[in-house]
Amino acid sequence: MPGRGRLIALEGGEGSGKSTQAALLAQALGAQLTHEPGGTGLGQRIRSLVLDPRSSGLDPRAEALLMAADRAQHVSEVIGPALAAGRWVVTDRFEGSSLAYQGHGRGLELGELARVLAWARGPVAADLNVLLDLDAEVATSRRCGGPDRLEAEDPDFHARVLAGYRHLARSDPAAWAVVDASGPPEEVAARVLEAVRARLGRP
Repeated sequence: MPGRGRLIALEGGEGSGKSTQAALLAQALGAQLTHEPGGTGLGQRIRSLVLDPRSSGLDPRAEALLMAADRAQHVSEVIGPALAAGRWVVTDRFEGSSLAYQGHGRGLELGELARVLAWARGPVAADLNVLLDLDAEVATSRRCGGPDRLEAEDPDFHARVLAGYRHLARSDPAAWAVVDASGPPEEVAARVLEAVRARLGRP
């Protein structure tokens, strides 16, 4: 029987380069690449609800529960089976995003939110969360195309999200690695890979 695989979550605010870095890391590790929200068929429908600018009246608690539902299905359908088969998985966003966006960003009570999120994901937790740390001004300049509902939030919201991520990393340094996300993608990718291998070794 293969040993359990490892789960690595790439985290960060809008424009931090998560999707690019998750893909590069998965390639370097030979890992399975996935993302949230929308990593399953059901998740794609949830993603459209959460990110659609027309969902302007979405209550913060409803938003958090939709993200938790997406994660429950993601773990059941994609992440859990891959880990059980011994594969390493790299996901673009996981539980840290909910704590940063719906907790720190929306102002939901963190203890209550954390309990809901833990119930939704079950026994599967990230072995390492990699925070791509990038100042908001630089991140904003990187964005292209029309903003989705979360990207279109005001600067104060995004500042709270970034502060929330930094708080999470400081509060649990064993579970988080903070990587400077400034500079060319290949330089950031080298920093990310170094941080992952320092913590988890090689697959």
